[in-house]
Amino acid sequence: MIITSFEQIKENMHVNTKRTVAVASAVEDKTLEAVMRAHDEGLVDYILTGPADEIIATADKIGRDIDKERIVDTADDQESAAKAVELVRTGEADFLQKGLLHTSTLLKAVVNRENGLRTGKMMNFVAMFQTSSYHKLFAITDGGMQIAPTLEQKKGIIENTVELFHSFGVKEPKVACMCAVEEINPKMQETVEAAALKEMNITGDIKGCIVEGPISFDLAMIPKTAKVKKFSSPVAGDADIILAPGITAGNMLIKSLYTFGGAVMGGVVLGGACPVSMTSRDSSVESRMSSLLLSCSILQRK
Repeated sequence: MIITSFEQIKENMHVNTKRTVAVASAVEDKTLEAVMRAHDEGLVDYILTGPADEIIATADKIGRDIDKERIVDTADDQESAAKAVELVRTGEADFLQKGLLHTSTLLKAVVNRENGLRTGKMMNFVAMFQTSSYHKLFAITDGGMQIAPTLEQKKGIIENTVELFHSFGVKEPKVACMCAVEEINPKMQETVEAAALKEMNITGDIKGCIVEGPISFDLAMIPKTAKVKKFSSPVAGDADIILAPGITAGNMLIKSLYTFGGAVMGGVVLGGACPVSMTSRDSSVESRMSSLLLSCSILQRK
């Protein structure tokens, strides 16, 4: 199956699978509007954490009538994040949505060893993109959590992200282990690790996908470039997942695409006890809605 849009993910979701989202610091108009749209469409119920008077004022600003019984009054961002995580831990909510707070503040609560949502699995951030310049949705990971992932951590990142694609019907996603070059160079460790990940896929240590590497971004995404450079691979020009060699490359690529490329992005953190819908504080309502859809898609398989 080829998924070309976030709307298609929504269409493929089962009915009667409404989930409850805990919004950390729900005092931002675009986040609140996205949550309310998802609620209007029957996708989610909600619990909003943050200063109650600010949440109500934000709802009034965007002309939304919210259920005030669904507000958990908190004093600051740290308490909002901790409370949102607690709501998931106690089963009152199914997943998290980042509101108007720093990513680090929310993630600190998520990964807290005593009261967080760790499971022992690798945790990674996935940015999913919809753009008119590519024929389907594709993901870039990890541009937000793992700074310099080891070979074993990259394996975990791939496995988490492949599971995400399986959740919305892509049976064998194509993974491109991105490097600056498509040849193994011992002086470029990322090329050595990319080749090792490809071998793990061949031997069955990484399942449910096709892994190629080392491979450059243009070869992974543009069929004409692959043809000109005579690079033969089922991943070439048709990648679903771009595995960045490290957080800097991943973050720069992600921000370039949604800042200058006109792409719609949905973001989600995987590997915890629940998905965490995550977007930049300047993201559009559409991007925030897309992030909610990703989390809902994951949860419908559980």
